[in-house]
Amino acid sequence: MTLKRILGALALLLTPALAFAHPGHGDNGLIAGISHPIGGLDHLLAMLAVGLWAAQQQGAARWALPCTFVGTLLIGGMLGFEGMNLPALESAIAASVLALGLAVALAVRPPLVMAVSATALFALFHGVAHGLELPDMSSPWTYAAGFVAATAVLHAAGYALVRILPQAAAPLVRLAGAASAATGVWLLAG
Repeated sequence: MTLKRILGALALLLTPALAFAHPGHGDNGLIAGISHPIGGLDHLLAMLAVGLWAAQQQGAARWALPCTFVGTLLIGGMLGFEGMNLPALESAIAASVLALGLAVALAVRPPLVMAVSATALFALFHGVAHGLELPDMSSPWTYAAGFVAATAVLHAAGYALVRILPQAAAPLVRLAGAASAATGVWLLAG
């Protein structure tokens, strides 16, 4: 797949679903679930960063990081559906944007258990936030299917970007990580 096609697909994914703005669409929660990770800058940057960071890894970490995030995100979402809230939820999500951005910017390769643990912790906070924002009259399962699918696509987009770009573009990926980290600082300050 060419970079042009990947960027085109990512653009379509990130385009607001204006066609679904009128009643009757997405009442089951699927569209809301897809929109949530894409519509929030904090979620969007974290999800892309997981894919970018995974692509910078070697061996099992390449698949373990995104799979861990998606699985733990779903667990967090189910906890959120039940009304569980975590202390400093928004600050922890902003901190995840900062930490994941730094991980990409510095191309860190920690031991697998450390990388997976950090990824799971970040995903738990994102999942609880998704779950707490379950729209009224929506099926939790279709809403969860939406946010899980959107998250997986964002991870894949970040991963594909790193893997498809020539090695000479690695500084641009690191720059994107630094920009994400700076956004995390801004989110924490605001």
